[in-house]
Amino acid sequence: MNGASDAGAAALHAHLRGGITSVARAWTVARRDGEVLGFTDHDVPLAFDGIAFRANSGLTAKALMQSTGLSVDNTEAMGALSSEAITEEDILAGRYDGAEVTAWLVNWQAPESRVMLFRGTLGEVSRGGGAFEAELRGLTEALNQPQGRVYQPHCSAVLGDGSCGVDLSNPGYQSERAVEQVEDGRIFRFAGMDEFDLRWFERGRFEVLTGEAAGLVGQIKNDRLSNDERVIELWEQLPAEIATGDMVRIEAGCDKRAATCRLKFANLENFRGFPSIPGEDWLMSYPVSSGQNEGGSLTPTPTHPTIIEQLNND
Repeated sequence: MNGASDAGAAALHAHLRGGITSVARAWTVARRDGEVLGFTDHDVPLAFDGIAFRANSGLTAKALMQSTGLSVDNTEAMGALSSEAITEEDILAGRYDGAEVTAWLVNWQAPESRVMLFRGTLGEVSRGGGAFEAELRGLTEALNQPQGRVYQPHCSAVLGDGSCGVDLSNPGYQSERAVEQVEDGRIFRFAGMDEFDLRWFERGRFEVLTGEAAGLVGQIKNDRLSNDERVIELWEQLPAEIATGDMVRIEAGCDKRAATCRLKFANLENFRGFPSIPGEDWLMSYPVSSGQNEGGSLTPTPTHPTIIEQLNND
């Protein structure tokens, strides 16, 4: 904690020791698109750290259950859906998925006297009857995630991340343009775009930059060229309406194969897979009367080529 937060906590502790208190809880929800909302269970609004906390609207919470050690501290938040605070449309669009939540106990007569009670993220969100419930996940939730590398023929990196190293801002790997035709919220047709090879964007990202669906991302299922137009199909319909004229960013896809990494992205030195790892057919192999059976490496054959031969063949 810094000096200001230490002073605020000390002032709040002194206030609580006085017997008669004027405390309330305050919450902030910071969405991944940069929107920050503030709420309080007090009957009048509060303000501190440049954030306005709305009174009696949007968000309340059950009692926090916290413990020492590295166990994950989870609780729940409840609230009412409204046009001024948290809307059903935003929840459906996934704008609150993974949002950062911070909770304080604050002296509403002197908001500088406060202490942080909880910090974490929003988990599963359910809604119904004009209200919603959201799971709150503590900071140690990340420790529940699997760690380590997976030994598999295909690459384990995400295209464009630090392990991959491909710069997706390169004009050859992305295109920003306005939506021209849209069907069922997941099929998009663009005139031209023949500078990119067939299926160039399959398995890639489709990000909406403007409009009601701004900030949402879909995964590309199919990329076809037909009748002087390009057809981009997503796996699922985005949870917000996309209109003609909305700007989108279409990024190249990767099928995680070594040959694709070499030929499409010239990035084989960063390939994070193991193309030469034995397949399941080796588990069923058995010795034969002809050939070598001393347990050494296989001599390259048409059925067992070396990795270099595999890449050249691809």
